[in-house]
Amino acid sequence: MYDNVEITVKAGDGGDGIVSFRREKYVPFGGPDGGDGGDGGDVVIVADPGLTSLKLFRNRGNYRAGKGGNGMGRKRHGKKGKDLVLSVPVGTVALDKGEDDGGVLIADCVQAGKQELVARGGRGGQGNTHFVSSTNQAPRIAQKGDTGETRNLVLEMRLIADVGVIGFPNAGKSTLLAKASAARPKIADYPFTTLEPVLGVVEIGIKSFVIAEIPGLIEGAHLGKGLGHDFLRHIIRTRVLIHIVDGSSDSPVENMIRVNTELSLFDPALADKPQLVAVNKIDLPRTQERLTDIRKDFRDSGIPAFFISAATGEGVEKLMAEAMKMLEKTDESITAGKEVARAVFRPQPGGAGASVHKEGDTFVVESPELERIVSGLDMTGLEVRQQLRIPLGRYGVNRALEKAGIKPGDRVRCGDFEWEW
Repeated sequence: MYDNVEITVKAGDGGDGIVSFRREKYVPFGGPDGGDGGDGGDVVIVADPGLTSLKLFRNRGNYRAGKGGNGMGRKRHGKKGKDLVLSVPVGTVALDKGEDDGGVLIADCVQAGKQELVARGGRGGQGNTHFVSSTNQAPRIAQKGDTGETRNLVLEMRLIADVGVIGFPNAGKSTLLAKASAARPKIADYPFTTLEPVLGVVEIGIKSFVIAEIPGLIEGAHLGKGLGHDFLRHIIRTRVLIHIVDGSSDSPVENMIRVNTELSLFDPALADKPQLVAVNKIDLPRTQERLTDIRKDFRDSGIPAFFISAATGEGVEKLMAEAMKMLEKTDESITAGKEVARAVFRPQPGGAGASVHKEGDTFVVESPELERIVSGLDMTGLEVRQQLRIPLGRYGVNRALEKAGIKPGDRVRCGDFEWEW
């Protein structure tokens, strides 16, 4: 099952602003008319209820949004880059790997149709019309577009179900699901018959709930053994668990404790979910012979248990009715699971944040806004270098340099451009 993929997304770069001057017949003083570049396209993901896996992403790892168009003369702005919309199943989370191996949560697609931004497009650069002043009527400077964000994402699909059915392999989970709903999971007499979660709908009168069979867990599942982490995460969004125990096993109580231990080791919150215990296969002679002892073992352990036969249907209706009652008492907002750190975005105001530090005898200016200007200019011309004085003051670079103790004759560098103060 494709329920976990890694992809790289690249938002569109912003278009460049341009240097342009109005030139018309009989208009001797045309003035600047360079337009701004268009913003780059964003990358967004949207929850699509028609999808059941992340299979669409299996053969492609890189996705890119559209680049913003460059500005044009006559104050015409560039076209905004086309957004890239990626459709994912409902319940998918997007984690930004970055430098954190565990990933930072940036999107949680629990609502069908809702779009979540995962990479923001770069801003378009300003044309030369923005740099006109009383002392500079013909500016020959403009900004390049910002680079769009690049993110390495992990997409994880987490099933959204009301009730999750858990237990060791061959405990009878698939048989229970088939008996209680219209789902038709694979049923066979060997471990790990079910290799991916299966959903079904249980109807009780006019009410219903969604039930999911979680593939069999074994000891060490919290470390990734067996199907391990691949399916433990699907339990996170369930509100109630039905724990199926094989009544024909040597120690049903011990088996139940071992599975719950795996849940708590993977995430302590999972072991605290409301849980119904059902001892299955009471129709088998081996179980019938030991039924009195099994009841006593559960009673002595203080664990209320249902005794059912998923094969014949005995006790299944009563178990589903109890699950419905438990759901009605459980807050829908409670879907305890492993906490994932959420990304915190703190946008900075445009033009702010110029900083200066020294490298040897050179003052190095870090100002994204100024770097977007000097990166696209031919600095050999004296006129262009003189025109930089306006953005130096606008972006707070002059103030930062003076605070750093600069003196006439010192060298200053911003990006690849270096000049004498």
